[in-house]
Amino acid sequence: MAQFQFVIPTKLGQVAIGTVNTLIYTVPANMAAYLKDIDIPNTTIASIAVTVYIGAGTAAVNILIPGVTIPANSIFQWTGTQILNAGDTVVAIASALGCNAIVSGGQAI
Repeated sequence: MAQFQFVIPTKLGQVAIGTVNTLIYTVPANMAAYLKDIDIPNTTIASIAVTVYIGAGTAAVNILIPGVTIPANSIFQWTGTQILNAGDTVVAIASALGCNAIVSGGQAI
């Protein structure tokens, strides 16, 4: 594994989550990243289920947030630390439109 000199805190992505797999972030080549915080607000009047995947694809082994139901006009927050390698992705899918994802962490260069 490469040695990295600096870790730069950054917003990794901010997107509206669709009812199909929605790409939020891809780790650039020759970099590593860490995922620190995911905020998912639901701005509708109905509950929405959201699943978030990290890593290389949307297989069950890559689920970070498994179909959490977010009540109407509420926010779901995940905080932790997950290391992502070059080419890894953060992907989300929702049961209906109306949720956004704001993802923060850092990139190692």
